[in-house]
Amino acid sequence: MASFTVFKGSKGGMVVESSSPRPDQLRGDKVLVRITASGLCGTDLHYLDQDMVLGHEGVGIVEAVGPDSKFLKKGDRVGFGYEHDSCGNCHQCLTGNETYCLNRAIYGSPNVDQGSFASHAIMRESFLHQIPEGMSDVDAAPLQCAGATVFSVLRAPEGGPTETIGVMGLGGLGHLAIQFAAKMGNRVIVLSSSDSKRDEALKLGAHEFVATRGQKTLRVSSPINRLLVTTSAQPDWEQILPIMAPRSVIAPLSVAEGNFEIPYMPLVLQGIAVRGSLVAPRNLHREMLAFAALHGIRPVTEVFPLTEEGIREAVGRLRRGEVHLRAVLTAV
Repeated sequence: MASFTVFKGSKGGMVVESSSPRPDQLRGDKVLVRITASGLCGTDLHYLDQDMVLGHEGVGIVEAVGPDSKFLKKGDRVGFGYEHDSCGNCHQCLTGNETYCLNRAIYGSPNVDQGSFASHAIMRESFLHQIPEGMSDVDAAPLQCAGATVFSVLRAPEGGPTETIGVMGLGGLGHLAIQFAAKMGNRVIVLSSSDSKRDEALKLGAHEFVATRGQKTLRVSSPINRLLVTTSAQPDWEQILPIMAPRSVIAPLSVAEGNFEIPYMPLVLQGIAVRGSLVAPRNLHREMLAFAALHGIRPVTEVFPLTEEGIREAVGRLRRGEVHLRAVLTAV
């Protein structure tokens, strides 16, 4: 049995090169993918001290398919994201919400021997997504998690193109949320601590930019119907809640330790909902890729080699806040 190269976390929090067995024959609907690009997500930082293959924004080329594979073939370009499997038979799976299946397999649990920081990965065919023609591997990689995460919230059933969308934070998630929301026809208001990112926000498609630092009262052209919180810092609700529309939705998307705390009374009096959201289910994931390709939505990226040294450099820069929006690792 041969093996392929993988990059894992370790007890010391350092990325280390290792290997994973490569079976002589694939079973069932498993597909062997040669990784060409992988996004580096903030979630990856939470697993650096775990003995597991890192990475969950993978793009690559199909090298082999199992006997039960029906749709993919050798040479196809595919991507995979945060979820790798689900039971396929529960209510959540049958209604297209398999990201909430109680028996799902997501990044970090339970199949920790596969990931996108690797030369190859083995995934179920039905959890691989074909990359649209004309979309580069570098552009496609961050869409597999960051793009899918913001798109899922924007495509909520009660949403629509007449909404005013608030995007708190202009980072890896926020800069994609701006582009998707604007191309969907929404009015987009970006909230950021300082004025330094105003020009970039407007260039990405935002209609308004509000600098929040030092402000007691915020002013916007119209109340916010859906607020995407893409920062790990807790929002200042005394600033934010007065600019939320009645029956609006707050979606916390970044991952941070501790509790998400918000005052009771404004939620009750205005009927505001706080709604958790994971990544997009497969139907929306594929719709997201098609939408991004059609409308030219592209992440802003910095590229590093998919090597132990390259990953360590990218991780270090991300930890220090030195990456401009998204880091992508590419096979050399």
